[in-house]
Amino acid sequence: MRPYAGAVADEIDLRAALNAVSDVVQNRPRPLREFDQIYMKAGDMVMQSEFVARWADRKRLAFIGDGDAISVCTAYLHHREILGYGPSKVVVYDFDERICQAVERFADSERLENLDAELYNCLDAFPGPTNFDCFYTNPPWGASNDGESVNVFVQRGMEAVGYRGEGMAVVADDPELEWPKRVLANLQSFVLSQGFFVQRMMPQVHSYHLDDAPDLRSCNVLLKAMPGNEHCAGRSLAIDDSSRLEDFYGRGSHLRVRYVRERARVDYGKAHQDEYELELVEQP
Repeated sequence: MRPYAGAVADEIDLRAALNAVSDVVQNRPRPLREFDQIYMKAGDMVMQSEFVARWADRKRLAFIGDGDAISVCTAYLHHREILGYGPSKVVVYDFDERICQAVERFADSERLENLDAELYNCLDAFPGPTNFDCFYTNPPWGASNDGESVNVFVQRGMEAVGYRGEGMAVVADDPELEWPKRVLANLQSFVLSQGFFVQRMMPQVHSYHLDDAPDLRSCNVLLKAMPGNEHCAGRSLAIDDSSRLEDFYGRGSHLRVRYVRERARVDYGKAHQDEYELELVEQP
């Protein structure tokens, strides 16, 4: 696996870590491509979870959306003592009820008392509390809107930390394409306008299950609030501005859905009965 800069992957049991991440993946709902849910590959999930756990050690961490389930991996790896560090509290805020229910079921099953989820759409102001120490988001990457969708998710993360603390945004990173450069430039301008700065960037560290662009990777952009930045709270642009909703999930796919509802409980680790039928052996 491709090591992260400064990572300590050789100090963890990679077999145990991969098996733990496999438990999480089995519990995860299938991605909805129309909402830009694209899942990170398992090896990179291990490396990312280790890095997030170290970055947010003993801190209260809010996830603004989390289809990948890095939140669950981070809490689970710490709980299983595969990692000797991790956040003290993890809450996932997602508009997909399937994801929220999957997080809560896994937390209940594995007795992860510091892991929780809340149904939430970034159209709305962050519901609180706003006393998180840091936030994490892997938002829609904004290829069709120059990263405005990224800025919306990051804005809600800033609200979660009360415009203090730190954040991490995962965004597309490809030196051969123009649109990721525009997204990154607009993200940097936006966070500066909100009293944050880019503290560090880790380029091209994640791969995805993405049929139409299998080589597209993403980077970690680490953000930090400037000292005394609490006064910036409330400065953010309104999310209901129609220009911020257009092409939110891709060309022609605007932000119009408030919630994705789960119709029925699904055992994600097992084949659904609609996926197969049985042909019986003929009896003599």
